[in-house]
Amino acid sequence: MIPKEVLQKVRQIEIRTRRIVDSVISGGYESAFKGRGMEFDEVRAYTDGDDIRSIDWNVTARMGSPYIKKYVEERELTVMLVVDASSSGDFGSIDKFKGEMAVELCSLLAFSAIRNNDRVGLIIFTSDIEVYIPPRKGKNHVLRVIRELLFFQPKHKGTDIGCALKFLNRVLTKKSVVFLVSDFMSKNFEKPLRVASKRHDLITVSITDPREDVLPRVGLIELEDAETGETILFDTRNRRAVDIYRKERMKQRSQFEELLHSAAVDDIRISTKTGYVKPLVKFFQKRELRA
Repeated sequence: MIPKEVLQKVRQIEIRTRRIVDSVISGGYESAFKGRGMEFDEVRAYTDGDDIRSIDWNVTARMGSPYIKKYVEERELTVMLVVDASSSGDFGSIDKFKGEMAVELCSLLAFSAIRNNDRVGLIIFTSDIEVYIPPRKGKNHVLRVIRELLFFQPKHKGTDIGCALKFLNRVLTKKSVVFLVSDFMSKNFEKPLRVASKRHDLITVSITDPREDVLPRVGLIELEDAETGETILFDTRNRRAVDIYRKERMKQRSQFEELLHSAAVDDIRISTKTGYVKPLVKFFQKRELRA
């Protein structure tokens, strides 16, 4: 039996994200991600305006009047959510932690997928693979995915994006739409990212917080690495030190963007300050125009 408080929390997430899906996201999702091709639907009588290249000559000869083949898009896709649950997600200086943003975002994407009859799967990772739920259809399956995201307790604190991508490439043999959700505070994942990009439609979702880029001028502060536990004393009144920190963050971001560009990977950048709805809508619109 699932505890009542768990069901209530899942229900709250469902209501909140479904409202956004119904009002804003759904059409953009369907337009942004096309199916795998065209599949035969039916043969029907030819009418004025039909493309003569669609005429089924065998049926036409048999019936004595023109008939055409009708095709529809094969809509069904596989959507895999690959979610970073490392300790660096337990940070947020606005309303929500980065990890909380990731859960709501993934819930929204999952409901958008099942609304379009797509399959949804989940990989939760830290420095190791901690959860794998194979892709399936249906509301009950998506609610299981959301429940796992909401109440998951990681065994490890660190991050290994390369490990997650290598596992993804092993378990997904067919091309899928992959959302890699992380703050990307990890190293040495360039090669598996390039491999995943060639095999799948890979989209990175970068979740950031304003305080990670610009430190407040509040004097001496102790900074702790949530994943390693290491601490340093930092004087935010030291303009030179603050400027070096800001430039280093900008350099890291620039290197990450260069990697994504060279690997032909789209990125959705989301901040705890501005939320995820507008960046998602903008991304879907961009994808639709490209299609």
